[in-house]
Amino acid sequence: MRRRDLLALLGGTAFWPAIAQTQPAGVAGGQEIRIGNIMPYSGPASAFSAIGTAIDAYFRKVNDEGGVNGRKIKFISYDDGYVPSKTVEQARRLVEGDEVLLLFATLGTASNAAIQKYMNSKKTPQLFVLTGLTRFSDPENYPWTMGFQPTSRDEARGYAKFLLRNHPGGRIAILSENDDFGRDYVAGMKEGLDGKIPVVAEAVYDATSPTVDSQIVTLKSSGADIFFNVGTPKFTAQAIRRTAEIGWKPVQIIIRPSSSIGAVIAPAGLENAVGIISSEFVKDPTDPAWAGDPKVREWSEYMAKYNPAGDLNSNLNVAAHCMAQALVQVLKQCGDDLTRENVMRQAANLRHVELDMVLPGITANTTSADYFPIKQFLLKRFDGKRWETFGHLVGDIVRKG
Repeated sequence: MRRRDLLALLGGTAFWPAIAQTQPAGVAGGQEIRIGNIMPYSGPASAFSAIGTAIDAYFRKVNDEGGVNGRKIKFISYDDGYVPSKTVEQARRLVEGDEVLLLFATLGTASNAAIQKYMNSKKTPQLFVLTGLTRFSDPENYPWTMGFQPTSRDEARGYAKFLLRNHPGGRIAILSENDDFGRDYVAGMKEGLDGKIPVVAEAVYDATSPTVDSQIVTLKSSGADIFFNVGTPKFTAQAIRRTAEIGWKPVQIIIRPSSSIGAVIAPAGLENAVGIISSEFVKDPTDPAWAGDPKVREWSEYMAKYNPAGDLNSNLNVAAHCMAQALVQVLKQCGDDLTRENVMRQAANLRHVELDMVLPGITANTTSADYFPIKQFLLKRFDGKRWETFGHLVGDIVRKG
């Protein structure tokens, strides 16, 4: 789908025999593969909308190069405003109206949770969902739903390991969104700490809240010297800025999905973010360390041609590229068998797939019992201009299955 067509739409397991598909869906005339997507192009999480635009750009590139196995991709992306009830409406529209082959990269924990049972009842792939909640890696109960990124709990455990090694005498304050998205990160942090570093204060906010200013003041008063900031981009930026304004200088950790320089760090103030810790599994194209990397050079050329308005400082554009590339690999493995059943079979059969913009040493791997393709990451620290990765790969490297 061309950019103008996309914009026109914005308003508007081990048990394969049990989920057999009788006929292909989402493949029009044998020449077009319809891929559905739901993204918050409006609302409090609209910063993530860059992902939808970047995915559209990648598919246009693929189509210009001949498509996938001779078929062109039609990318149909609708806005849900980060409101789960609207996600349900758009999912029904895509599955029953547009008859897409699959839903891809739908964003948000609550949004994906709202449609998970529906997608599985319709036996339609809910593929590479943009949330790290562990419930989206449950092939036994939800064989049609698959994640992509490291789980929220694994990410938080990685931060806990860092704190135990470097700040064992600290006191932690936590800000989180008042939903499963926030609770999963908090649970992972507490599991990783195992009571060895106390959590002395916790505050939550709702996705519809105007600011988190009062929460930051309350957390500072606890005397904490470590701040775990679990928020979507808008609120993460607010929290970083407010922390600086009131003179609180804790060790700060923000979650990877909200670590975009363009969408979060710059609005918060580059000077206010110096020293902040986060994590990453993709390359930073603005890092001089990657200046000679041929894949980064190709990515930059691709962005200039297909997504010229895209922010080169945003890891959202890089992650979107990796996810779209992984989906194309799944479709290639499907060959001419483009049934929904085979899409899930191939998605659960990724073996050491190297993605252009993923950090060295990390590959996409899945089995019928392991539904999270990317399981590893590096920690990173903001130096006032860019993120610098450090240490060794961490994460849930090996799963049973």
